[in-house]
Amino acid sequence: MTIAHGEIQETIRMVQMESLDIRTVTMGISLKNCASHDFETVKTSVYNKIVNYAGQLKPVAERVEKEYGIPIVNKRIAITPIAEILGDASVEQAIELADVLDQAAETVGVDFIGGYSALVHKGMTKSDETLLEALPKALASTNRVCGSVSIGTTRTGINMDAVGKLGEVIKDTAELTKHDNSIGCAKFVAFCNPVEDNPFMAGAFHGAGEGEAVVSVGVSGPGVVLNALKRYPDADLGEVADVIKKTAFKITRAGELLGRVVSDRLNVPFGIMDLSLAPTNAMNDSVAEILEEIGLESVGTHGTIAALALMNDAVKKGGAMASSYVGGLSGAFIPVSEDNGMIRGIEDQSLSLDKLEAMTCVCSVGLDMIAVSGDASPETLAAIIADEAAIGMINKKTTAVRVIPVIGKEEGEIVEFGGLLGRAPIIGVKPFSSDKMIKRGGRIPAPLQSLIN
Repeated sequence: MTIAHGEIQETIRMVQMESLDIRTVTMGISLKNCASHDFETVKTSVYNKIVNYAGQLKPVAERVEKEYGIPIVNKRIAITPIAEILGDASVEQAIELADVLDQAAETVGVDFIGGYSALVHKGMTKSDETLLEALPKALASTNRVCGSVSIGTTRTGINMDAVGKLGEVIKDTAELTKHDNSIGCAKFVAFCNPVEDNPFMAGAFHGAGEGEAVVSVGVSGPGVVLNALKRYPDADLGEVADVIKKTAFKITRAGELLGRVVSDRLNVPFGIMDLSLAPTNAMNDSVAEILEEIGLESVGTHGTIAALALMNDAVKKGGAMASSYVGGLSGAFIPVSEDNGMIRGIEDQSLSLDKLEAMTCVCSVGLDMIAVSGDASPETLAAIIADEAAIGMINKKTTAVRVIPVIGKEEGEIVEFGGLLGRAPIIGVKPFSSDKMIKRGGRIPAPLQSLIN
């Protein structure tokens, strides 16, 4: 890539004054050749392959970070969905494998390892069922392991048997980690239409169409976009979109440059550049505040979805112009606990669970880091997942749910998660039951949009 001197100066300003960072450099690693009838061999092969490929990921990323002066906040690993190599393993063995993944992640010094996952959008194999049974204890007993389950796609419909099971998985995980505000649920995502090259946690996995190993980058720049918009207070909405588009272009260029340097030094192919505006709890690093700068008094009020659609589209257009390798999720995340503006919106009662759900129709990815009352039933949690999956299925987009029923907490209370996960107000859920629908099970058929051949 050729970077002009002016671009370098702009990037320095964005880092120093506007919270620009590379949110993650994620190495994807295929574990397909680690499958074996001997489970001890599986554990050894998985550990060795991860350590061999990712052993230099952290030191190389840290050197590049210092050389270029752009922070790389997280170093992560994504692996082949573990259910695909479990074979006839027992639930206890699947939990052992989660511990192996955690040890490997600790050895190489990465923040998270994603891919304790299963793809069950059309049905479940024996190994899929084993992984779902193992998920609560695996998430509770590890520090760095993240899990995800695909329960629907536009092509297949929604596997409601799996959705119902995930309601139980999330509730069990919450109970097992209730001593720490049910934090285990923050490491799990339920997906519709998941992508194979997502570098962001908790939903990253190394998909079937990926190569042996790859380096992908997720960049974050809400603060940069916010500050750019503040320089144009009287711009009309077309001009606002143009400002966001041009800013996204610059952010993408900086992110891809660092990603390619890291991949070259690791001698691993460069994968994709995920341009997702992912907020943090830092001041002015908020997607909600961008929407308010566009013209909303408080995020969640009327006009929020239109403003979010404008922003998300402009981000994608800017990224697509900057790189031929934009992939992953690439849009705008709206994780409540990680965005000070979203938190304020809930506290001011301008933002509700229903409005957040509506917002996911036009952005990436879905209901993210939503804290709900600890007495929410498994069926209610499953119904929330089903609603979000339906949005993704019908609209042919990726949607997801990362919901945390915080045991012992009630609506209106604030729960502290710490670090990048931030804090969240407990959001109320409907008092009416969805039990009968969830217990029907079966599969919601694929929509007419699936017939595209």
